[in-house]
Amino acid sequence: MTSLRRCVGCRQMVDKTRLLRVVRNPEGNFVLDATGKANGRGAYMCKTADCLAATIKRNAFNNSFKTKVPANVYEELKQWI
Repeated sequence: MTSLRRCVGCRQMVDKTRLLRVVRNPEGNFVLDATGKANGRGAYMCKTADCLAATIKRNAFNNSFKTKVPANVYEELKQWI
């Protein structure tokens, strides 16, 4: 059974193993979660430059987490892609 998640960039349902996960942990810090199992609120994004651009343009992570996501998170995502 596949586990589908919605990409915040392209808004398509994709198997979560093909997505990057950003987590806001209970301490309020944002981290990239390579395992998909980190504790905290998560949002998913496809591993493409197009989805990253759409995510930034629409402030999708800010909307998902209901708070401003630091710029260093986007820099880390750019390195992953």
